[in-house]
Amino acid sequence: MKRLTLPLLGLLLGLVMLASLSLGKYRVPVADLLGFAGWQLFDLPGLSAEKKALLENILLHIRLPRILAAAMIGASLSVSGAAFQALFINPLVSPDLLGVLAGASFGAALGMVLSKSWAMVQFSTLLFGFAAVGVAVGITKAYRINSVIMLVLGGIISGSFFTALLSIVKYAADPTNQLPAIVYWLMGSLSSVDGHTVLIMSLPAAAGIAAIILHARQLNVLSMGEEEAKSLGINVGRVRLVVIFSATLISALTVMAGGMIGWVGLIIPHICRMIVGPNNQVLLPAAALIGAAYLVLVDDVSRLLFSYEIPTGIVTSLIGIPFFALVLKNAQRGWR
Repeated sequence: MKRLTLPLLGLLLGLVMLASLSLGKYRVPVADLLGFAGWQLFDLPGLSAEKKALLENILLHIRLPRILAAAMIGASLSVSGAAFQALFINPLVSPDLLGVLAGASFGAALGMVLSKSWAMVQFSTLLFGFAAVGVAVGITKAYRINSVIMLVLGGIISGSFFTALLSIVKYAADPTNQLPAIVYWLMGSLSSVDGHTVLIMSLPAAAGIAAIILHARQLNVLSMGEEEAKSLGINVGRVRLVVIFSATLISALTVMAGGMIGWVGLIIPHICRMIVGPNNQVLLPAAALIGAAYLVLVDDVSRLLFSYEIPTGIVTSLIGIPFFALVLKNAQRGWR
């Protein structure tokens, strides 16, 4: 049965994405979805010219980019969270441990204030996401203490520093136009995602996720402790560098695409651990698939629950906070 877990999760993700394509203010029946797919792929007849134009606009230009972005963001946050939990041997670690989300948020806000170019906002988001992690690592190197605890403390300092800088930017922003845009962005929303954004983030996000999954076996060994990993021939420094760089990349990309969407990287690894166990060779791919399906479903709720759209980050927080309280209850008993 365990061999079928990942294929079943992949099938679940496909069904969730297909269902999400049909859901919206304008409902698209399954028959129309199949007819549209047949026309797009095989040029089959059956739909009128008006229906083809309508479905092409709704499905390909509005819903599909948003669904793909939600899937990539969910997978990225879940994999980075699971990787950090294994790397730092702590079940309560999330992707923002080293300050990447705080730095990326500051970069996005700074870009909105200084430039009207969306490309510059995206570049600034990535740049300061890496800068925040660089500050955390730099603090560790400055004290010449190569330990996980020092790296975590450096992350706390870096995250607090860039959060303070973000507050300065918000204070200095134009309260009429810039400040509302920054505040809404920080709530986390996929309403502005388009096909161009998906194309930009898809390749580096996939590469970052793949790099982490390829180091799953080494993360399994690192979960037993640094000394044990070294005694078994694991290059701890190299593995840590690759995982941190890859997790930073994919986490910063999520902010670039959808703003601050929290809690996904904390709760999904726990759910996956309950389903497939602690083996990172299975856990990390499962986290990617379940995280993708989860955020697609959450985004469906955010756009369909009321007549107006709720930012996706608010919904993930409302779900994540009570789950975190349940996790705390069992934290002292370990996570294996």
